[in-house]
Amino acid sequence: MLNTTKQTKLLVALKLYNKKFLCGNIAELDESGTRLMINTFLTDVLGYAPIEEVKTEYMIRGTYADYVIQLKGIRYFLVEVKALSLSLSDKHLRQAINYGANEGIEWALLTNGKQFDLYRILFEKPIEAHRVFSMDFCESANLKNCIEQLQYLHKESVANKGLDQLWNKSLALDPKNVASFLYAPTVINYIKKNLRDKYKSKFSDEEIESSINRIVHEEIKVEDLKPIKVRKPAAKKKPSVKVDIDEPVKFLHVEPEVVQNGTE
Repeated sequence: MLNTTKQTKLLVALKLYNKKFLCGNIAELDESGTRLMINTFLTDVLGYAPIEEVKTEYMIRGTYADYVIQLKGIRYFLVEVKALSLSLSDKHLRQAINYGANEGIEWALLTNGKQFDLYRILFEKPIEAHRVFSMDFCESANLKNCIEQLQYLHKESVANKGLDQLWNKSLALDPKNVASFLYAPTVINYIKKNLRDKYKSKFSDEEIESSINRIVHEEIKVEDLKPIKVRKPAAKKKPSVKVDIDEPVKFLHVEPEVVQNGTE
């Protein structure tokens, strides 16, 4: 994770990339021209050193991946570039996945210079890929929102296991994973208790699970939801000390200290 200052610098660099390549009248640009854009993106925006850390035309089993990003000899992700005028497709994705699978590289960035899709390659049978994020840098107003995810691809983040952090975060927030928490007994009991308190009626586990099923499968607009005010548990009162006024008071007798004046 980049600190606030470095995130600000990343945003400035991304805005310059947007202004230079995406705000003009460049519409028809072939793949070789788009690669020039990606050179700038990888070096000026993400901070990688050209040649040493940005390997171009990387040979993989007789074919060539457009870029492989490596730090201290460790290959972290590959970049597959398509022409700016093309829309990214499943065919392009399969090509990137094949490169990664053949070379043992877990991450693939597929881009046409404006759209950037990051995939984690899963070495299973068959080989699969999970899209972690998809960003479109054409809208300058949305660039700030992109920084939260894009920072994980920055050189400093990658060197500090940023891609592992991003993958763990992606797994944690996967809808299937979050949905599984909704069915936990503690959550169901919590919902039942609050519904009983509010609506003065009892509900079974099956009824709660049925409602959760609808939440999982049906689209619900967040703006239509009314926040639930959860009552804070009442603070425990400190036990009061009872004093029996009829009980006689006992005084501690202290012998007066004898002070010598220094004479024998």
